[in-house]
Amino acid sequence: MQVGVDSMLEISHDLDRVEDAEEVEEFAMTSLAKLVFVDTHSRRSPGDQTEADHNQALSLAFENLFHMPFDIIETYGSTLSTLDISHNKFSRNLQFLAEFDNMTSLNLDHNEIDPFTIFPPMPKLQLLWLNHNKIDDLYPFIKNLYTSLPNLRYLCLMGNPAAPSYLNGGSFYEYLQSRLFVISWFPHLVHLDDRAVTPEQRLEAKRLFRRPLLDQIAGTAQVPECIKHLHNKVSNIFSKPTLPVTSKVPKGSNFVI
Repeated sequence: MQVGVDSMLEISHDLDRVEDAEEVEEFAMTSLAKLVFVDTHSRRSPGDQTEADHNQALSLAFENLFHMPFDIIETYGSTLSTLDISHNKFSRNLQFLAEFDNMTSLNLDHNEIDPFTIFPPMPKLQLLWLNHNKIDDLYPFIKNLYTSLPNLRYLCLMGNPAAPSYLNGGSFYEYLQSRLFVISWFPHLVHLDDRAVTPEQRLEAKRLFRRPLLDQIAGTAQVPECIKHLHNKVSNIFSKPTLPVTSKVPKGSNFVI
């Protein structure tokens, strides 16, 4: 009979361990309402961090935020890899993102990002969602975005006025023009909006939107910051590209999507 009791106790302990594991897994993708109760004294020192700590995901969606709480930055700054802050009120106050050193994925859908929003330098970021914001002009927004996030591989801009698509009544030609313009700026982009970037699109983007020689060199080599700064000033004044507004595809163009 003692054996039966011992077996039941062992099963009970196993169930407790499973429940604890589920709670830990759930907390890895939690909300701000739970985070405010985190015991700050339970944090581990940087020397105790494991590889798993650098793959954390955090959701603060639907929290009505217009700035990032300091406690979140302090707790997750060096470990967070995926952040969802969609459906909030973030606009031009994104400098806090620089505190997340290892972030590779960021969701900013349904915020108030506009053409003058500038991201801090985030060389590790590979995925960015900006659907349904207030971006009504691609230039200089895309140029500034490339300067801050040069290694983006996945980008989504659907639902913005400057990104015509079936979501906002844009014509097929307008969609192609804006798509190719974005592709022309990001050499590492493999997926834009709802589909992959093809070699044909990249060639067409390069043909339609020829960038100055210095921009092309800067994409593959180191250029002194003073030269970059001077070039940016001049190009901002004289070289703003204009996107065609006609709804008819010109003859000889071979757009492939």
